[in-house]
Amino acid sequence: MASSGKVLDFEEYVRNRQDALLRSARRLVPDPIDAQDLLQTALVRTYGRWEGIADKSLADAYLRRVMINTRTEWWRARKLDEVPTEQLPDASVEDGTEQHADRALLMDVLAVLAPKQRSVVVLRHWEQMSTEETAEALGMSTGTVKSTLHRALARLRQELESRDLDFHALERNERGRERCAA
Repeated sequence: MASSGKVLDFEEYVRNRQDALLRSARRLVPDPIDAQDLLQTALVRTYGRWEGIADKSLADAYLRRVMINTRTEWWRARKLDEVPTEQLPDASVEDGTEQHADRALLMDVLAVLAPKQRSVVVLRHWEQMSTEETAEALGMSTGTVKSTLHRALARLRQELESRDLDFHALERNERGRERCAA
């Protein structure tokens, strides 16, 4: 990051690295506008700490960490009810009752997991992050992510199986009541 032995100042650094930094932001969030917002937020946060970065050659790594932390904050703060889309849904929408039931079941089943397990499952499978990205976002090793995910998925399978058995028992009881009423 040095030019003729001089450390680049922040403005010059951003001017020289903005394309590479934006590419990094695009890898973190799929939407180009969100990527620009993410980069701008990270730059504002980094500007205040610029003088504290002793080795300016590590500024890219510092900024990537700020972007990851910011993305994680945004993810935690987001509302699951609304998801903006570029296109309006078709006028003839199928009954979404089953979809809502599936989503409610998913949210309910995820609640049985410990917070750490839930975070790993959501980042790996819902956010489709790699094991390495998940480990970095949560501040744990990749081995810990793998073992935590393995235990969490086993717990989810167990919970779903027990609920399925409960559901079938409930259905049998309901059919029995209908026969008795007839």
